Amino acid sequence: MLAVLLVAVSLGLDNLAACIGIGISGIDARTRLRVGVIFGLFETAMPIIGLLLGSSLTGTLGHAAHWTGAALLIATGIYALVQAIRSLDSQAGRAQAEPPASGIGRLLVTGLALSIDNLAAGFALSTLRVSLAGAVAVIGAVSIAMSLIGLELGNRLGSRTGQRGELLGGLVLIGVGICIAAGVL
Repeated sequence: MLAVLLVAVSLGLDNLAACIGIGISGIDARTRLRVGVIFGLFETAMPIIGLLLGSSLTGTLGHAAHWTGAALLIATGIYALVQAIRSLDSQAGRAQAEPPASGIGRLLVTGLALSIDNLAAGFALSTLRVSLAGAVAVIGAVSIAMSLIGLELGNRLGSRTGQRGELLGGLVLIGVGICIAAGVL
């Protein structure tokens, strides 16, 4: 089970980083819960789908999934930047941009982008001879915890950055996408 925990932590690092970017812009408790649950579900489901699909399909999708996830995160970050710039430009900053990935649609896309490359991890789980239910519970709990920690860290940073928090949040999402593309996360 230690191996599953280590896999879960490594899979959750991109969630942690992205959630810092989302949290910087300031979000309410309800949105925090939605982010944690959606990201947790995606992080849990993708390795299981990979486990069920088997090595041949996972191997084929592995490389493309990595690049697709990175591209989706970069696009989400760019969208957040555009929204933040519009907010800062409109009426001396009175209108406030939506936090990056705060809408349900953007949350789903961001959750998918963060977890799509985890299909390959699912195949690796099949070699560990652990229960599927145990793996689901550990990966889901770790992912939700890391997402919530990232949101809290981001929120604390955001309270110090003021209106520029949306810009910083978008830049962090772009950075996470670049790190995923480079193989760092």
